[in-house]
Amino acid sequence: MQGFLTGESSHTFSGYQVSILEGQCVLQGIEAVTKKLPKKRRKSRKQSYSTHVYRVLTQVHPSTGISSKAISVMNSFDVGVFKHITSEILHFIHYNELHTILARDIQSAIRLMLPGELAKHTVSEGTKVVTKYTNST
Repeated sequence: MQGFLTGESSHTFSGYQVSILEGQCVLQGIEAVTKKLPKKRRKSRKQSYSTHVYRVLTQVHPSTGISSKAISVMNSFDVGVFKHITSEILHFIHYNELHTILARDIQSAIRLMLPGELAKHTVSEGTKVVTKYTNST
């Protein structure tokens, strides 16, 4: 064996074989190749309208609560209504041979899908939100 860090030498430290060849250190031993641990998969977030349903309920009836099953039913209802409205909007786009969703298409789809007074309230709330957004930007 020559000098510790010069020339060619071989040493053993706590189960590892350390070889020094011309100034380069080579580590050989029990765990010379380290395995990477698999990354933890993060749960994908599911979109839900439960917080919105709860907020609207507390605005309309502040003292009334709602169960988790009722929230689940309302969430399923909301998803179904939005799917129907979206499919109707897609029909309008295809019929008009456009590639852009217009506010008029959304209003027409809502008037077709929702009954009477509910459609009127929805359209008025939608126009109110759109005007608020356009004024803020």
